[in-house]
Formats: sequence, structure tokens, C-alpha cells
Amino acid sequence: MKSHAPLITPVLIAGCIIVMMGFAIRASFGVFQIPIAEEFGWMRADFSLAIAIQNLAWGIGQPIFGAIAEKIGDRKAIILGALFYAAGLLLSSGATTPVAHQMYEVLVGFGIAGTGFGVILAVVGRASSDENRSMSLAIATAAGSAGQVFGAPMAEILLGYMTWQMVFVTFAGLILASLMVLPMMRAPVSASKAELEESMGAILTRAFRDPSYTLIFIGFFSCGYQLAFITAHFPAFVAEACATIPVGGMLTNIGISTTSALGAAAISLIGLFNIIGTLLAGWAGKRYSKKYLLAGIYLGRTVIAAWFIMTPMTPATVLIFSALMGSLWLATVPLTSGLVAHLYGLRYMGTLYGIVFFSHQLGSFLGVWLGGRLYDIYGSYTAVWWVGVGVGLFSAIVHLPIREKRIDLVPA
Repeated sequence: MKSHAPLITPVLIAGCIIVMMGFAIRASFGVFQIPIAEEFGWMRADFSLAIAIQNLAWGIGQPIFGAIAEKIGDRKAIILGALFYAAGLLLSSGATTPVAHQMYEVLVGFGIAGTGFGVILAVVGRASSDENRSMSLAIATAAGSAGQVFGAPMAEILLGYMTWQMVFVTFAGLILASLMVLPMMRAPVSASKAELEESMGAILTRAFRDPSYTLIFIGFFSCGYQLAFITAHFPAFVAEACATIPVGGMLTNIGISTTSALGAAAISLIGLFNIIGTLLAGWAGKRYSKKYLLAGIYLGRTVIAAWFIMTPMTPATVLIFSALMGSLWLATVPLTSGLVAHLYGLRYMGTLYGIVFFSHQLGSFLGVWLGGRLYDIYGSYTAVWWVGVGVGLFSAIVHLPIREKRIDLVPA
């Protein structure tokens, strides 16, 4: 009787916990937009630029931490990332100028890179069997969504009891506490002999010469733009532009009586539905063409965003949008990382996915910064939403020519 490798492993559990905590904190930054701006009298673009720089630093740090993990070990890279993360949060808690916040967010961004998808998905991928890899990557990605479910509401609740500075200090403690699961992160080497013999330089050269890798890189840009803009600005957008929540309705009965609370809850709802969407993407990625699934996800996001911005905002439309967008939120991650692993192998998956993820974070930087900048100019987020619709449609088209057949490795 043929034995099957288990889907749930200690490596997967530990990876999920670390990603969940890191993403819970990251997803909460939009909640601080209004409190910090009001305390210091800053323009919306000031704190937006800090979050944009955080996303850019995350993108720059991702291939670096991927390479560190592959050279000196996954656990050392994660520890280094957690230290960067905590240091950035602690320093940010004492910052009183926009420039200080923006500089300290570089540390936070590097911290997210060291504790986020690039390192975690690579080690989970190596620890998974071939038949379980797509679903394992989806589960680890969904863990990030689970963090998003409670991250923004947790920040909103903590702000009711303490200053935003103390919330940052609390978050620094939480990210360090997640390191307690590191002893479980022991992934076997599951690369082929050819992959082990091929140097990093050789496989990077091969990938850079492959038009499919370029298309994956370009296509991931819009994912970052859309997700980072919504994470950073949607709570404030809902707080300011949504119609009043009816007294005595379903929302007030569960404790959501203000549009500010609704904005935080919307981020949570996106994360909740994304758990379902990401797991479905992992299931589908094993059975259907990844490039067509990715194109469909980007097209779906585009249609949903266009509908939302053309519809008067009410509590009902906010909830509908959050559920629909959430179902497609991080569904691209297991498919994109799985496609990279399929095409170029597991040995340098962290570095190769990290480079692709840099495009994602370029989009994140633009989405967050442009959101704040255009808001300050026009007093609304309408223009930046329509830019997101355009880049989403572009990504849907870009994924169609990708070649999914793997080229055999040639030892260096």
C-alpha cells in the first residue's frame, strides 16, 4: 500500500504562526492613518509615504533575506527579520516627525521581508511533498490572511485603551514572541541533484533570460498596488466617505456603530474571505493552469474595484466589496510562488520568488504613496482607484503568454 506524506507538518505549523503574527501587525497600519495625522497635524501623504517606504523596503529586502536563508539557514534569516521588525516598531513609537517615521519604516519593511512570504514559503515548499506543495503554500498564505482578520480590529481595540505609541511597543513584543516556534522550522533539502549542482548565478541568469519570468515579474506589480492601497487607505476611506451606519441594525448589534470601526472590520472581513479564497487557489493550482487562474483573479479584482468606485458607498457595499475582494486577495501568492517553483526548482525558490516579489512591492509603494498624494490634491481617492483598475486589467493580460512547461536543469 502506497504511503502518503502528511500535509500538516511542524514546519508548516511554525511557518503559519510566524506569517500570521507578522501580517497581523502589517495589516493594521492603515488604522493609524488618522490618529497619527491628527496628533501631529500632518498631511495624509506624510504617513502614507512612511507605509509606502515600508512596502518598498519589504520588496528590496525579500530577495536579500531569501538569499540569506539559502546561504546561512532559514531560522537565522527569520530571527534577523524579527529583530529588524521589532526595532522598527520601537523606534517608530518615539518618532515625532514624518521623516523619522519614514526612515524607521525601512527597518519594519526589512523585518516583514525576513518573517514573511519569501522566506516562509520557500522553507514550506522544500518541506512539502510534490503532491502537497500547492496546498501547503496555500495554507501558509492563508495564515497571513488569518493575521489580517484580527490585526486591524486588534489595533482598533488597543487604541481604545492606550496610545498608538504603546500599541507599536506591544506589537514589537508580539513579533519577538513568535520566534518561540522556531525550533519546529527544520526543513529537509528536497531539491533534485541537478538543482543542487546548479549555482545561484546560473539559475538567476536562466530565469532572467526567460520571457515567462519577466511576465511573472511584471504581472505581480498590480497585485501589490491594489492590496497595499486598500490595506493602507481603505479604513480611512470608509471612515470618511461611507454613509452613516443605521442605528439598531445588524452592524450596531455586533458593536460596529461608527464608520471608523467599519473600516477596521472591512480589513478583517477581507482577511477572513481570503482564507477561503487562498485555500481554493491552492486546490485549483494543483489541477488547473496557474497562469489562467492568475489571469482570472486579476480580471475579477478589476471588475470588483470598478463596481465599487462607481457605486455610492454604504455599509452594505463596503461589506460586499470586502467579501468579494477578500476571496481574491492573496490567492495570487500560492499560484505565483508555485509557478516559480515549478519552472525553476526549489533550490533557489526564496531568491527567485523574492525578486518577483520586488515587483509586487514596487506596486505597493506606488499604491500607498499615490493614494495619500492624490487624496491631498483632490480630497478623494477616486483617481487612485481607477489607476488600480487599469493596472489590474494589464496584469490579467500579461499572464496569458506565460509558458508553464519547465525547462530541464543543466548542471553548472
